[in-house]
Amino acid sequence: MKRTITLTFIVAVLRVAAQSPAAATYPPPVTFTNEQDHQNMMDQLGIKKLRPGASGNDADANHANYDEALANPYPNLPDALTLKNGKKVTSAAVWWNERRPEIAEDMEREMYGRVPKNTPKVSWEVKFTDREFVGRTPVIAKQLVGHVDNSSYPLISVDIEMTLVLPANAKKPVPLLMMFGPARVPAASQPNPAELEILNNALKKLLSQDPAVKAVFDQHPAYQPLTSTNTGFGFFGAPPRPVTPGPMDQPGVNGVNNDPPSNEQLIADGWGYAMINPGSIQADNGAGLTRGIIGLVNKGQPRKPDDWGALRAWAWGAARALDYLETSEPTVDVKHVGIEGVSRYGKAALLTLAFEPRFAMGLIGSSGEGGAKLSRRNWGEALENLTGGEYHWMAGNFIKYGASEAGFGTKTAGDLPVDAHELIALCAPRLVFVSYGIPEKGDAKWLDHQGSYMATVAAGPVFKLLGVKDLGVSNEYHTEKMPPVNTPMLDGQLAWRQHDQGHQDQANMKWFIKWADKNIGHEAGK
Repeated sequence: MKRTITLTFIVAVLRVAAQSPAAATYPPPVTFTNEQDHQNMMDQLGIKKLRPGASGNDADANHANYDEALANPYPNLPDALTLKNGKKVTSAAVWWNERRPEIAEDMEREMYGRVPKNTPKVSWEVKFTDREFVGRTPVIAKQLVGHVDNSSYPLISVDIEMTLVLPANAKKPVPLLMMFGPARVPAASQPNPAELEILNNALKKLLSQDPAVKAVFDQHPAYQPLTSTNTGFGFFGAPPRPVTPGPMDQPGVNGVNNDPPSNEQLIADGWGYAMINPGSIQADNGAGLTRGIIGLVNKGQPRKPDDWGALRAWAWGAARALDYLETSEPTVDVKHVGIEGVSRYGKAALLTLAFEPRFAMGLIGSSGEGGAKLSRRNWGEALENLTGGEYHWMAGNFIKYGASEAGFGTKTAGDLPVDAHELIALCAPRLVFVSYGIPEKGDAKWLDHQGSYMATVAAGPVFKLLGVKDLGVSNEYHTEKMPPVNTPMLDGQLAWRQHDQGHQDQANMKWFIKWADKNIGHEAGK
């Protein structure tokens, strides 16, 4: 009898162990090329053929359109203040309770995808804290990693990279701008001469265990293997300038002239900043959709049509970084945290602001199609460029709108239930600064500056409904034209400025800071 009980117990234990996550076997993640993943989504949607995207080469037959007379094949935008049942939105309550949820649902289902309800938790680790200088201002820089819980699928790991930089002498919590880009410290501190001597003596002793190396040191007794990489001020207490500019602060490359790096401008005004690396959240390609946070939640399997794309994944990562700031950084004024990005990261910044209400403001740089540009416009980069080459930014369902042959027939940009003006409207009444440069300096015509201005104009009625100011012009997006370059339109909570530089927003940073300071009651330099 005892033997029977023992065997039964052992069998039960084995069964429990077999069912436990630790003993489970996980299928390997699917490995697709970009083309295979794109075809998989087309097959799911029943699409046989897509219209090709516009070419940036003017000599090609399908070159992008730059004729304003042909730029508006679908001239009328969905009305942000009309419900699906045809009733007008006349109060803030109807906007919040009815119309805004309608727009958000369409955006999620048809354009950017849904964030899964079972997204895992993120635990943040401070890898190191360093005292540095940005410009002439002492700062505290932290290198952080957000470890995403992968216990549900251990075959994929996601570690979000972020750098946080705050003024060292802040007397109260400071506003902060979170920026999409490489997460690196601005100017790593260097050992002083006495510390260098300790390091060199230890290194020479270690290396001298090799007789050949010892002979070299004996030949050159004054040689020091390690020397300072500090420049400009040496070791005498004066602050060095940062040796590593921000991701868009590249003189000559992006048409920057005399503006200080964005991080210098922010720190000098008494702000903090954070750099968050989108690639550490989700790869910027279709082949990576079965990895990263999207792949982790899907357990390595391909997306479904309404699953989130890379833009939404990057926005999710920024929100998790904001979680950390809210719970662990008392020096940050968490009620006044902004989000920033340029180009594809400008798209992600606008999407982040639209769907994460805890962000108070956004600087949206040169975002183009999928960002502040109207998809209904036929100018430069077209919707078809995203349904084809850059489909991974979007939900799979978005590909339908580039279909020329499919089980459901055809769809075009005119069939989209929403457009960029409504993405901007989802940010209201918070602070939105739409920024562009000029084609002559590298902010290409491809981005459709006029189409983005039209979207900003068309978003204005929602801002006004919610009791704040828009651009201060009529909301006739059909007829409003962009103001001259370098004209600041910063009197409202919705702002626009086209600077005279290239594909960056550094040239608008000082304008953004001044505008934001006025709106949040922050005193410059404090």
